[in-house]
Amino acid sequence: MKKVAVILSGCGVFDGSEIHESVLVLLALDRANAQIICAAPDVPQHHVVNHYTRQPVPGEVRNVLVESARIARGNIIPLSRLKPAEVDAVILPGGFGAAKNLCTFALAGPDFQVEPQVARVLQEAHRLGKPLGFVCIAPAIAAKLFGAEKLEFTIGNDAGTAQALQKEGAHHVNCTVHNVVVDRRLKIVTTPAYMLANRITEAEAGINKLVQAVLEMA
Repeated sequence: MKKVAVILSGCGVFDGSEIHESVLVLLALDRANAQIICAAPDVPQHHVVNHYTRQPVPGEVRNVLVESARIARGNIIPLSRLKPAEVDAVILPGGFGAAKNLCTFALAGPDFQVEPQVARVLQEAHRLGKPLGFVCIAPAIAAKLFGAEKLEFTIGNDAGTAQALQKEGAHHVNCTVHNVVVDRRLKIVTTPAYMLANRITEAEAGINKLVQAVLEMA
């Protein structure tokens, strides 16, 4: 049985993990009979967004781990406790939390930084040869960390976003919503999901392929 870590970034597309993408990743892993370990950094969210009005809520503070626990039904660990040597692969769903809480791409653009715990886990897993999967905007993190290794990745077909993420040396590949880009040399898989999806079945198609490709390399 393959053991796969899923790193979450909160709960809700505008300030945390994209819930559909997260659940689709978990469902695809469970269908493949993988053992799932959910993890999230125990840090404050960048901000809290009212998902009904889509506006930030002044003065409200939430914790990334606590909010991510909603998606994981409470079965989650702090990212600081995740040991890459003890899992076979790592997957990151998207949502603005990936670009606000796991890194600062949504805030700082091309000069963004990756949250230190996230960087530690992904770089250590990569050194150990573990395959990595990144959904939606989460490939920004892969482009930052592994761009110097000439990573091939996708966030769909948004030229401006792609250009900003190629600064470290990664190469963007345009990709349709139903497909994935697999960098077999680096064992990194990316898919656009809700960067392009207009409905949940479109997101599901690419996510299923991503999970399958990650597990095949694990």
